[in-house]
Amino acid sequence: MTKKLIIFTDSGDTIIDEGTEIRDENGIVIHAELIPGAEETLKALYDSGYIIAMVADGEEQSFTNVYEENGLGYCFHTRTISQIVGFQKPSRLMFQDAMEKNHLTEEDKKRVVMIGNNVKKDIAGANRFGITSILIDWSPRYDMTPADEWERPDYTVHEPKELLALAERLEAELTKDGNV
Repeated sequence: MTKKLIIFTDSGDTIIDEGTEIRDENGIVIHAELIPGAEETLKALYDSGYIIAMVADGEEQSFTNVYEENGLGYCFHTRTISQIVGFQKPSRLMFQDAMEKNHLTEEDKKRVVMIGNNVKKDIAGANRFGITSILIDWSPRYDMTPADEWERPDYTVHEPKELLALAERLEAELTKDGNV
């Protein structure tokens, strides 16, 4: 059964450990490992019926390589990638592209969450776009301190496995409220 909650997610340091990336001479990622717990979490969310859309900055081929290598490409219903869109997060065009690819309307925004590791891009972008923001503060690579209210996440998790319980809680709230 398809869930009401729609999950938009970043990739680097949200699912993929950026510290393990190996790039070719053109800067394309040809290998990367997953952050601990990301594989199980992504599969569990997918198997539970959540629609998962990648919303990530980078090159299309890098994402194809990494998710083929790790066997998780099937988990994404759609992919919004900055190289294709022509803009990077926090641009609202990235989030709008994901909405359109998933046939979502303005009314559906209350059902959408954005999971990311960067308060300036993922969190500020989601908040300005009007969707729920979830910070995964697993990586030490980025400053996680919000500079303003736009960069303040609605929820914070410390590792991927915490997303399962949070998604179920948010799904239950949507169901309880009768939102469709």
